[in-house]
Amino acid sequence: MNIRFMGAVKGVTGSCHLIEFKDKKLLLDCGLFQGRDEELNYQEMDFDPASIDYLLLSHSHIDHSGRIPLLVKKGFKGTVYCSKATYELCEIMLLDSAHIQEMEVEWQNRKARRAGKPLVEPLYTQEDANKSLEYFKPVLYDQIIRIDDNITVRFNDAGHVLGSSIIEMWFKDGSEIIKVVYSGDIGTKEKPILNDPAIIDYADYVIMEATYGNRVHEDVEKRDETLINIILKTVLRGGTVIIPSFAVGRTQEIIYELNKYYDAHLSDFGTSTNLLKNVPVYVDSPLAVKATEVFKRNAGVFDEEARDLLKKGDNPLKFDNLHFTQSVEESKALNFSDEPKIIISSSGMCEAGRIRHHLKHNLWKKNSSIVFVGYQAEGTLGQRIRDGAKKVKLFGEEIHVNAEIYNVEGFSGHADKNGLLNWLKGFKEKPCRLFIVHGEGQAKEDFAKEVEQQLGIECIIPEYNEVYEIKGRGQVECVQVSKERLAAYSKLSPEHVQQMMEELNEMREMFQHTLGQVQEHVSSESISIENYTLINNILLNMKNDIMNLSMLSGK
Repeated sequence: MNIRFMGAVKGVTGSCHLIEFKDKKLLLDCGLFQGRDEELNYQEMDFDPASIDYLLLSHSHIDHSGRIPLLVKKGFKGTVYCSKATYELCEIMLLDSAHIQEMEVEWQNRKARRAGKPLVEPLYTQEDANKSLEYFKPVLYDQIIRIDDNITVRFNDAGHVLGSSIIEMWFKDGSEIIKVVYSGDIGTKEKPILNDPAIIDYADYVIMEATYGNRVHEDVEKRDETLINIILKTVLRGGTVIIPSFAVGRTQEIIYELNKYYDAHLSDFGTSTNLLKNVPVYVDSPLAVKATEVFKRNAGVFDEEARDLLKKGDNPLKFDNLHFTQSVEESKALNFSDEPKIIISSSGMCEAGRIRHHLKHNLWKKNSSIVFVGYQAEGTLGQRIRDGAKKVKLFGEEIHVNAEIYNVEGFSGHADKNGLLNWLKGFKEKPCRLFIVHGEGQAKEDFAKEVEQQLGIECIIPEYNEVYEIKGRGQVECVQVSKERLAAYSKLSPEHVQQMMEELNEMREMFQHTLGQVQEHVSSESISIENYTLINNILLNMKNDIMNLSMLSGK
């Protein structure tokens, strides 16, 4: 069995891993690259899409599913296995992704025509997205699926977003069975609406995310209090709260928490009660509106608390001052109203969608607040704003950042360091190897150290396009090393430099001491012809070596 890592190895986007077993090829996810790695979407794939037999999709987020239409466009005719909710969310998300790309290309081509430059094509179209959905085969959680005589899989609830899955895979080779587990994105415990991540009892090999492998989230109660205080402070100064949010998962979670908090705490706000109670909350994302409907249709996989609310007739995704905008006109109108309000809009990393218009109209206002509630990948607009950019460019216009900027991490859909470690502790027998993916470099390295120190599991951090051969339980060999790792091997570490400097200093002292002894011996009348000849030959050789050293050092 070979595993090739082709995405989410340099960062957190573009998840895609290829498993080759006997005569079958399986892909684990096929997501879009975003932010600094976006250009990778336009490179030739590192495999022939027509050769792929199966795709196991962990969840619907575009960084895990977004290249499936491209895969089909380039010849894939296999089967895409995923949960029912993931399929329903992909129905809207892949079409939305295609629409965004078509709109961006249309804008680029208008500029190209004026400049007399060649026109470009979108990565894929809405027609491509629709066609790709024909290859999906929804399955149930905990259902044992025999996709081949030698390959069996099972999808388990990952608690990350509606329908997200931890995927178990059993590969049979004669009398030996190797089990590989793909974590997908692991959610947090006690996350609103969703169940906790499933505990897996056994695996030989685990491919695992480490988005927050070196960070600990804010306490949930403190997180909610922080958000409410930001809203209250902004509303009291007459401003607008802008929340860039992922349309699927994060938006519904914020709606749920606002609903719950309003119901439980409105009486605690004293003189501000009526003010906060009447502040309108707008969900301005057609995708989020559609996704919320998918959530309502899949209440069967909600957690117990959310199901209990539904039984009591309390819809956790609906409250009096919550409004869903549909049309472009409704969206534009929000920025021409001076009333204090909350706008939840996508995309969560501010790379596309209506959120960019709301940022354009509010970033420069001192009384507005921008509240980030999700991960911001390196190179995205969201990351630049969150990290303190003084001005940003939106729609060709330079916008000054005068608004208050907040980052409320507790809303993350990804488990933090402790959550990831606790999930690993659920294995009754420790896996042979842990492949760590889906994280920035330092997060992965720090998490690997924690895992090895606390759990004694050997970790591997793959580089882009590296291939690992699994010959049996515990037998792993890297059979294709990445260019990045080869380049790293060719660079001297600070430790190497320090070691050589110490050796040079030691030699300098030794050389000075020895030369003094030799000078004293040569100047004495007792030196023999034999010693004189030996010393002379050594000095000639040394002179030659010193000249070579001088040339190497450029002196």
